Amino acid sequence: MAAASSRSASLGLLVAAHCALLLALAGGASAGGVALSSTFYDASCPTAYDVVRRVIQNARVSDPRIPASLIRLHFHDCFVQGCDGSLLLDDDLPTIQTEKNVLANNNSARGFPVVDDIKAALEHACPGIVSCADILALAAEISVELAGGPRWSGLLGRRDGTTTNVESANNLPSPFDSLNVLQEKFRNFNLDDTDLVALQGAHTFGKVQCQFTRENCTAGQREGDLKNLDQVTPDLFDNKYYGNLLEGRAQLPSDEVMLSDPTAAATTAPVVQRFAGNQQDFFRNFAASMIKMGNISPLTGKDGEIRKNCRRVNSRGY
Repeated sequence: MAAASSRSASLGLLVAAHCALLLALAGGASAGGVALSSTFYDASCPTAYDVVRRVIQNARVSDPRIPASLIRLHFHDCFVQGCDGSLLLDDDLPTIQTEKNVLANNNSARGFPVVDDIKAALEHACPGIVSCADILALAAEISVELAGGPRWSGLLGRRDGTTTNVESANNLPSPFDSLNVLQEKFRNFNLDDTDLVALQGAHTFGKVQCQFTRENCTAGQREGDLKNLDQVTPDLFDNKYYGNLLEGRAQLPSDEVMLSDPTAAATTAPVVQRFAGNQQDFFRNFAASMIKMGNISPLTGKDGEIRKNCRRVNSRGY
């Protein structure tokens, strides 16, 4: 037990050091020049992390899929006009057209009621302080940790956007994208091949509709029937996903191309092999890539707002 604790502490230090270096190289600031910070709520809402963790722990008792669903919400939010909580907005026509109904999200993105519960709990603890965009970042970080993955000090201080972008949401990474398309979509946000392979590692837990898998739906299955993304340890955040890829058991076409594409041998395949053989290396890189992703065009300072209701912008009377 002591040895395991020591390894965990060492990994935490490595992750922290790697992320600090990464942030220093990237500048660590939004377009508005205000940097995100791991201590942003230390004075204004010191219990924020514990509140979010408690709500997620309660939610996963009845729905073990919640951790995987919450990290997916953060991903799908950040890849559409930055990490601004736009994915959480419901239709409020003609001004707001929700991103929830695009192909990548409709009947697929889930966990919104848990986000509502987190927001309600935070509004009770420290009203008007924690943004919905930061709730998604915290929920992703905590979800990974609760599932056995790495813990890192997430950067906070995002504010909420007041618009959606359906056109951009229609261009989210797809299970059927080729490797070069995936690489282009990631490069658009300054995410490289290591980030691509690391972030795809979130497929180490959760489920997927069979219609999106390589084998599609088998006889008797409906399109919406679910399959485990990782058939070895489906509820744990570990590196088994990469072993599955090497053994030809990738569930999604977009996973399989990281090995099978003609250009993969010189780009993504070596990273897959590295992560398959070293879980700590995967954890360290995953944490760093999550911080990079979470720093995509955040609204900070006086930009945006702190929504009272994650489904509605404040300026429309909510």
